[in-house]
Amino acid sequence: MTVNIAKMKRLSSAVPLLLITEAMMKITEIRTYLMQAATSVPQPKAGQIGHKVWDPGTSRNWLFVKVLTDEGTYGVGECSGWPRVVERAVKDLENLLVGQDPTHIDLLWSKMQTAIMGHGVLGTVGGGALSGIEMALWDIKGKITGQPVWSLLGGRFRDSIPLYTHASTTERADELVALGYKGLKVGISKAGDVETLYRIREHLGMDIDLMVDAHGPPWLTVSDAIAIGRELEACNLLFYEDPVAPDRIDAFRQVREATTTPLAAGERVSTVWGMLPYIEGDLVDVIQPDTGRAGGITQMKKMAAMAEAHYITVAPHSGSLGPVGEFAALHVMATIPNALMLERVEHDWEGRHRVITASPVFQDGRLLVPNTPGLGVDIVEDEIAKHPSVLNIVIQPTVENYEPGTAGEAPYFQQRRGRNRAWNRTVRSPSDDS
Repeated sequence: MTVNIAKMKRLSSAVPLLLITEAMMKITEIRTYLMQAATSVPQPKAGQIGHKVWDPGTSRNWLFVKVLTDEGTYGVGECSGWPRVVERAVKDLENLLVGQDPTHIDLLWSKMQTAIMGHGVLGTVGGGALSGIEMALWDIKGKITGQPVWSLLGGRFRDSIPLYTHASTTERADELVALGYKGLKVGISKAGDVETLYRIREHLGMDIDLMVDAHGPPWLTVSDAIAIGRELEACNLLFYEDPVAPDRIDAFRQVREATTTPLAAGERVSTVWGMLPYIEGDLVDVIQPDTGRAGGITQMKKMAAMAEAHYITVAPHSGSLGPVGEFAALHVMATIPNALMLERVEHDWEGRHRVITASPVFQDGRLLVPNTPGLGVDIVEDEIAKHPSVLNIVIQPTVENYEPGTAGEAPYFQQRRGRNRAWNRTVRSPSDDS
């Protein structure tokens, strides 16, 4: 077909710019869907402190958003970072976005970022609002172009994403390896956890990647984090996550210089500016942005590009995230060269698959990257409505993570006592020789 350039110019000049602008798709509404990720939630009692076995549904909320347009096309997204609070931020931002063209994603993100900056540095609450809305805008753009989001992001390196999940016993590790998982993460927070990790390593051998997560509360002191890092070196870990609290970036430098165990962090920060110190300072080997609060899909792509320049890999956090955010993470991970693994909670709350129209396909420890237009997922509003939000904070701390008798004090960080018993596998007590 021959294109008549002169004719096209005459036609375009005959159409007023105002009419072209008015013909564009426009955002008409943003709806929010807040839910408790649980079948039932115990009602908290004032001042209640007691034993709590981690249940992913006890205090976890999921916040989904739907951005509607005047042409009937809509997009879905998910926000994390204290969802009950983020919901109000999303509704406030709706005032800014109604009437805007949803395809100008970067422009709208910049407008939102500028609109909220007067409230201060908002961290994951602001990042959560930006993430869910921007995610939905990408979903819209994919639907109207007939392309999966990964195609709009530059195409994919891979058609499936490797996963890791969580284990605390050798029995659980066997179950997960049988499902096809090639990576397992073990929590390190109390006496005996290092020993548990070694038992799992010795049981599985060296063919399975192991990671540890040391996040608080209570957070480790720098000296304890270093002691554990050194003790873990013989396990040849893929990474040592959150050895110290994110408030003290300089502490990461101290741990990094004192151990050869690779470090990982980043789930508690938002936007490229939040992740910048970890990358620019070469403080970690792995960054872990949370897809629901990192600031958006584009922000995660930018984080990955920054990390690539420093030979740092990407393993997005997903421990508290719902299913829509997981779809978004698959699209991002498909398009970056430095993708490592994606976190997943295997045997999550049993209602997880019911709040979306289709779950991602699991195959031999990997999730297949969707090929349908947009994100490739939608929410089931009726099912979400069955689980209204009740609680979105931790009322009962995990008592055994604290030094005996101190859980009621709720310390943010805590030096562990009895360190030979807690961390060191090589020092023998006098009774061992008797």
